[in-house]
Amino acid sequence: MRQKQRHPIHGLAIKSAILSYLAGTILVGFFAGKWIDDFFGTKPLFLIVCLLLGLSVGIYAVIKMVHHYFLGD
Repeated sequence: MRQKQRHPIHGLAIKSAILSYLAGTILVGFFAGKWIDDFFGTKPLFLIVCLLLGLSVGIYAVIKMVHHYFLGD
C-alpha cells in the first residue's frame, strides 16, 4: 500500500461499495434466474446458474475495486 494519508471516510466508502457490489449482483442474478426459469419452465436450473454468475461477477468487481483502491492502477 502506498504511504498516502487516507481519510477515515474512505474506509466506510469502500465497505459500502463492497456491500453494494455483492448484494446488487446477487439480487440481479436471483431475479434474472427466476424470470428465465418461469419463462422456460425449468424451475431451479437457471436460478442456480444466475446466482453463481452474479456472485462471481460481484467478487470480480470487488477484487478489481480493492486492487484499484490500494494500488491506484
